[in-house]
Amino acid sequence: MINAFKSLQANILVQEFSKDIRCFVIDGKVVGSIQRQAAAGDFHANLHLGGTASPVKITPEERKIAINATKAMGLKVAGVDIIRSNDGPKVLEINSSPGLEGIEDITDKDIAGMRKG
Repeated sequence: MINAFKSLQANILVQEFSKDIRCFVIDGKVVGSIQRQAAAGDFHANLHLGGTASPVKITPEERKIAINATKAMGLKVAGVDIIRSNDGPKVLEINSSPGLEGIEDITDKDIAGMRKG
């Protein structure tokens, strides 16, 4: 499978487990971020699939990437999932309807109340 993608000169990501950062962006500002870790034996870091979350301090580069990814998709609200790699941060996914599970408890912020209109 990997060789097939290589022959197409496609960029792929192979992951054995998942640990990512969820940045919650509202109106062009990162209002909260958490690190999510997959449950043992799984690669999904999603909390509703058994993953866990903890506080994380993001870098200025990660903040900029999350904001730019949200803008590129034309979104006012997004959950941007980022992984830290040897080549710097990479966007894994941009969620246009991110859930609030975990983010409010971990950051102790009223994320839902931050959206203006």
